[in-house]
Amino acid sequence: MTKSKLAMASVMTGIIALGAATATPALAGGKEKCYGVAKAGHNDCATNNSSCAGTSKTDNQGDAFVAVPKGLCGKLSGGSLTPKG
Repeated sequence: MTKSKLAMASVMTGIIALGAATATPALAGGKEKCYGVAKAGHNDCATNNSSCAGTSKTDNQGDAFVAVPKGLCGKLSGGSLTPKG
């Protein structure tokens, strides 16, 4: 794994841990919904296929989001500001 991929993995782990620690993401204060990057069971809110936070079924589920600092989502592999399929 290259250093940049390792660094990104570390960032994602921190973001996911932060999302798991807060049941409802605070989207105010410079946050945005980032779809398609949450690990299974670590989404911040309900999806089309999951009833509540922490219940997404698969890694990178297109309709599951985590709250991230504004501007970060577009830099994450697979990240999208809109739900996917």
